[in-house]
Amino acid sequence: MSDSDENPGSPVPEIETKNENITATWESLGLEPVLCQACRDLKWEKPSPIQIEAIPHTLAGKDIIGIAETGSGKTGAFALPILNALLENAHRSFALVLTPTRELAFQISEQFEALGSSIGVKCVVIVGGMSMDDQKLLLIKKPHILIATPGRLVDHLENTKGFELRSLKFLVMDEADRILNMDFEVEVNKILRIIPRERRTLLFSATMTKKVQKLQRASLKDPVKLQISTKYQTVDKLQQSYLFIPSKYKDVYLVHILNELAGNSFMIFCGTCVNTIRTAMILRKLGFMAVPLNGQMNQNKRLAALTKFKAKNRSILISTDVASRGLDIPHVDIVINLDIPTHSKDYIHRVGRTARAGRSGRSITFVTQYDVELYQRIEQLIGKKLPLYKTEEDDVMILQERVSEAERIVKMEMKDNEDCKNLVKEKDHKNMMMMMIMMILNNHLVVENVSKVILTTKARVNLDENNYFYSNN
Repeated sequence: MSDSDENPGSPVPEIETKNENITATWESLGLEPVLCQACRDLKWEKPSPIQIEAIPHTLAGKDIIGIAETGSGKTGAFALPILNALLENAHRSFALVLTPTRELAFQISEQFEALGSSIGVKCVVIVGGMSMDDQKLLLIKKPHILIATPGRLVDHLENTKGFELRSLKFLVMDEADRILNMDFEVEVNKILRIIPRERRTLLFSATMTKKVQKLQRASLKDPVKLQISTKYQTVDKLQQSYLFIPSKYKDVYLVHILNELAGNSFMIFCGTCVNTIRTAMILRKLGFMAVPLNGQMNQNKRLAALTKFKAKNRSILISTDVASRGLDIPHVDIVINLDIPTHSKDYIHRVGRTARAGRSGRSITFVTQYDVELYQRIEQLIGKKLPLYKTEEDDVMILQERVSEAERIVKMEMKDNEDCKNLVKEKDHKNMMMMMIMMILNNHLVVENVSKVILTTKARVNLDENNYFYSNN
């Protein structure tokens, strides 16, 4: 992706939106019988729209750009034709899948292994946060499918003796928009220079950004472009609502809702790593089965948190946006946006954790006095006004004393917790910047270019009478 790619010689073809109501069977897509049976064994009764469109083109040898939202079946759309091709021409280092996050890499590996269990497919996951030496031993075995995050893959390509991808037949870039938004562009360029030019490339993304367009020009040959959704939208079976509350009572209202809707599984989204830990600690003090998930946790802790939630050993997963896209977390009944997302499009991905695969679901977004503009942008994006989630203030405030005591204890424990100290230290300079901005705004002072300062920090402030937590997206 050099600068010359900004002005390609030929215009990028328009993406054609496909009809989502097409009926098809696994056999009609051209898959081998053993893979059709594997789909049914996984309770995949029929292919999804992106699978219906992508699989036949991939089997025909075409490069693919698939624009589809989270939960649309993208993994099956590239895994099945790759396994089908592997049946016809089995050899090692057959396919490389690049993903933006470690969790998504492990999830993709699980699906490859489940679909390919009867044909003996071997997968290896190469991600950061794990031992390079252990990964070298796995790479020596030359698996069929390699699933990796770009940074760690480049580390091995540059430093692991004997590791190369010269026989690669497929390159998949899943969640390509996120890969590029996470500043992996340099690593992706290095990978594209190393792998064979004669390959098939499958690029999947939730959005067609300028960076994704640039990437497809650099890496794909005459691709078939598929788009399943033409605009940002939420599914019909998702019941969305909002709750307008004072910022200082967020925890009290959260506990009230968890009590009121007990028996459901919850994903609660926070704006910072610190707030996921804080909220989980408060809820556990109050008897809830809650577990945090954030990007600052080591890989073993992140996988353990996901496993506990997916196995229903924990009913509440409290996460940053690390889990808002890509991860297959079944049976989420309710999504709560405890901290409203800074970027409106992240709202779509968050609430997309529920009401999946035809099931119904619910989302509740907390809106404080500091979030009104952000919330209005969300309503503008989804094209609808959301109803108010009804609560009785007297019923809520009965809980205030118990919740306040839990907040007090957790605040003391976090001061003594080294992991929490480190998280806070990493963020202190941004907190100071945001507090300075709020002081400026509250005192009605005029400061030149203050908007540039706000944009540079890429943060917003959630003000609480006792705590300052910033939200960094």
